[in-house]
Amino acid sequence: MLGIELADAAFLPAATVALLAGILSFLSPCVLPIVPPYLAYMTGVGVGGLKSGERSAVVPALFFVLGLSTVFLLMGMAASAFGRMFLQWQDLLARGAGVVVILLGLHFLHVLRIPFLDTEARIDAKEQGGSALGAYVLGLAFAFGWTPCIGPQLGMILSLAATGGAMGKGTALLAIYALGLGIPFLLSAIFINRAIGLMNRIKPHLKLIERIMGGLLVVVGIALLTGAFPAFAYWLLETFPWLAGLG
Repeated sequence: MLGIELADAAFLPAATVALLAGILSFLSPCVLPIVPPYLAYMTGVGVGGLKSGERSAVVPALFFVLGLSTVFLLMGMAASAFGRMFLQWQDLLARGAGVVVILLGLHFLHVLRIPFLDTEARIDAKEQGGSALGAYVLGLAFAFGWTPCIGPQLGMILSLAATGGAMGKGTALLAIYALGLGIPFLLSAIFINRAIGLMNRIKPHLKLIERIMGGLLVVVGIALLTGAFPAFAYWLLETFPWLAGLG
C-alpha cells in the first residue's frame, strides 16, 4: 500500500515540474517569437489580419495543440512502457536519467554545448494554412521536429515518466507538459493583440528564461540522481496525510 501512496505523492512534484517546463518551453527563445507567424499561417491570413480580427485563430490553434499533444501522449506511453520493462533496474535507470537531464540543463546554461541540440530536424507539414487539418499536422510536425527548443525539456519529462512506474502516471506527465505548452498558445490566439504586446515585452528577457529552464533541468537531474523525489514524496505523505487517499 505504501508503494502506491508513495507513487501518488511523488507524482505531485513531478507534475508541477512538467507544467512549469511546458510554460517555459512556450517562453523559450525559439518558440515565443514564432507564435504570431504560426498563428497567421495556420489561420490563412497575415499577422496584420489577426490583429484586425479579419479571421479568428482559435480553432486552428486548438487543432495545433491537439496535434502536438498527440505526439507527447504517445511519447509518454512509450517512456512508461520502457520504464516498466526495466522495473528491476529502476534505481539505475533514474540515476542514468539524472545524468542526462543535468547535461541538458548545462547545455541551456551554456556551460557546455551539445551539437545535436543545436540542429533543427523540422518536418515539413506539406499543408496549406487556413485549415484545421493543416494546423493539426503542423502540431504533429512541431512536436516531432523542434528539438533545440523543446527537446531538453521533453527529455526531462520523459525521464520522469520512465522512472515513474505506472503507465497512466507517465502518460499524465506528458499530458500536463502539453497543457503547459498548449494553453499559452491557445490564450495567445484568443487574445491576439494583448498577446503580441506581452510577447514584445518578454522578448528582451528570453535569455534569462532560457537560463531558468537550464537551472530547472539541473535541479530535476540532481533530484533523479540522488533519489530526492522519493524522499520528497515521503515528506509530503508525512506532512499531508490526506495524500494517501489519492490514486
